[in-house]
Amino acid sequence: MLIIDQLSLQLPYYASWWKRDWATCLEELSLRFSAGDVHAVVGASGAGKSLLAYAVMGLLPASARLNGQLYYHGKPLDAARQHQLRGRELALIPQSLKALDPLVRTHRQVAWAAQRAGWPAMSAWRSAQQALDHYRLDSRAQQAFAHELSGGMARRVLTAMAHVSQAQFIIADEPTVGLDPQQRQRVLDALRALADQGKTVMLITHDLRHALSIADRVTIMRDGKQIETACASAFSGSGCSLTSSYSRTLWQALPDNSFLTSAVSQMQQHSQKEVNVA
Repeated sequence: MLIIDQLSLQLPYYASWWKRDWATCLEELSLRFSAGDVHAVVGASGAGKSLLAYAVMGLLPASARLNGQLYYHGKPLDAARQHQLRGRELALIPQSLKALDPLVRTHRQVAWAAQRAGWPAMSAWRSAQQALDHYRLDSRAQQAFAHELSGGMARRVLTAMAHVSQAQFIIADEPTVGLDPQQRQRVLDALRALADQGKTVMLITHDLRHALSIADRVTIMRDGKQIETACASAFSGSGCSLTSSYSRTLWQALPDNSFLTSAVSQMQQHSQKEVNVA
């Protein structure tokens, strides 16, 4: 569905008050996103994950230098086509809940998203109702303002807005930040359900463990570079199927893996030394 070919991004900064220089934020990324998949893009803050999302959506500042190619359904995804498809076939679920209008009730905001995607007014209202019901937002939540929603509810509203857009390619930028386990799982399940409908979901997150619960493929990023792209199943056991030592270390560092084993081993070794000394 979407192919990213040798994508590089530079943004300007001022080394001094009079001299402008360029920072390389993305470096020769090549990725392929398939219909029906959740493709997780995982990395720490500053890895370039959100910038990649903005590049795909055509939301970078005018001063950005972008090199490489984007293809959507086999055709170049240039600025004009991004503008045409954004909010229709391409949708972004933003990280910030400030994306919701604080002065507009939930149902109307979702209906507006449907209208922007081309639905007639009455159909948009019905579509919004169906989407909000689908994401288990009751009548009270549907008539609430943004500040009256919990974090999990607000993220489900944003997901409903992507749902009514009929988008085929959906980017979810850190959709589970700050949520309790139950709310987090609801949001992840909603994204998995979108992929199961044949849509493509790019899940941007710093949390590898939770991404693996729904992902088909995983790309690890670091400092604007693509470290590795692998099937989610490669993140199992000791991670021996992973080609990058960084990916293996990231996987093994999770509390359920050898991080825990190593900690126990070190404690046992320390205890044995104390016994020997005694």
